[in-house]
Amino acid sequence: MGEKINPSKIFSLGLQHVLAMYAGAILVPILVGGALGFSPQQQAFLISIDLLTCGIATLFQSVKNKYFGTGLPIIMGTSFVAVSPMITIGSHYGISAVYGAIIAAGLFIILFSKVYGKLVKLFPPIVTGTVVIIIGLSLIPTGIRNMGGGASSSDFGSGENLILSFGVLVVILFMNRFFTGFLRSISVLSGIILGTLAAVIMGKIDFQSVENASWFHLPAPFHFGAPTFEVVPILTMILVGTVILVESTGAFLALGKMNHKELEEKDMARGYRAEGMAFTLGGIFNAFPYSTFAQNVGLVQLSRVKSNKVTIAAGLILISLGLVPKIAELATLVPTAVFGGATVVMFGMVVSSGIRMLHSVDFSNHSNQLIIACSISLGLGASVVPELFDILPETLRIIVGDGIITGSLTAVMLNLLLTKRKTKHAEPLHDSRIEPHLKSS
Repeated sequence: MGEKINPSKIFSLGLQHVLAMYAGAILVPILVGGALGFSPQQQAFLISIDLLTCGIATLFQSVKNKYFGTGLPIIMGTSFVAVSPMITIGSHYGISAVYGAIIAAGLFIILFSKVYGKLVKLFPPIVTGTVVIIIGLSLIPTGIRNMGGGASSSDFGSGENLILSFGVLVVILFMNRFFTGFLRSISVLSGIILGTLAAVIMGKIDFQSVENASWFHLPAPFHFGAPTFEVVPILTMILVGTVILVESTGAFLALGKMNHKELEEKDMARGYRAEGMAFTLGGIFNAFPYSTFAQNVGLVQLSRVKSNKVTIAAGLILISLGLVPKIAELATLVPTAVFGGATVVMFGMVVSSGIRMLHSVDFSNHSNQLIIACSISLGLGASVVPELFDILPETLRIIVGDGIITGSLTAVMLNLLLTKRKTKHAEPLHDSRIEPHLKSS
């Protein structure tokens, strides 16, 4: 985090982070707005305000102080965990209740951030590594679908989409093999730019939407009206917020490991407090709940640039995009297949990061093998076959219907149940005469 980077390079690295998370950031407002019957103008507002609040939330986490923020290279984005609950609340109570619930949940997280901070004790290396692996494995199917053009694409798996996606993948691999330093660190950005240029040549990009977009948009709080506070939506969103914090914990710990920093309770509490602030901000400006974006964890691993200066730059870029719809619209022209070629690498890097975190785990211990096996199996299974839990009430489906949450909770619970705790009298003496014997055994 203390690494020195030429200021002229920080913008490029920040832009790379923005492009890596852009597709996911705009997908949530499209899904929620479409399900709740928003007009095209209202959907455009949702996308713009979402980008703006993503940027502010990213600054909350990246700029560390004694009250909030981890200071780690974190990108904050809209959480997919909240999509279904937001649609359900909006359908039954109205959009005003959605934002009232988000604000209340954010304030709850801020007030109880120290309590949430004690979660770090539940995440030893075996749990942390397993959770990070599950996060990566759960994301990979999305990357593969993007390579084909997107799950709902009419030309899914077409020759053009495969050429674009695999072309981007080849560029990233080539630059990582034959280049060093800054050029290698922007391999993803280079792949996306070259892939987009190739799409222009193929005639797959229409610039009409950019021409129609306005140059400036100033957001105002409570755009959709004053929030209302209903008990059931608030309790639901607090549960959603707690689930998001569990998901973010794995990303925090993974980034901490990459930066050779052991996170303590107070660090986690500041991180959770920043997420609570992001929730509250999202509710006030009629946006969304926010969480740490796992795909950007993979980008940190791939680029090998771990400075929070880069994510601060990314946050400022996102704020600019939210204020200038024409620029934001330009970024939406990048084909999904191009994003797919880039994200499939980053998601795989998340998996490899988790595997590295397991290097200190004793695999001769049968209990450790069971923890990893059951957690990954259930986590990946819930991601691939989410309908398995359709019989459960909506509140429980929020928890177990997400593979990352299912796998994380399984890892935490099995670690508590199966791991034997050492008693004080069993601790070995640090005697030079017996130290070699202890090491050999």
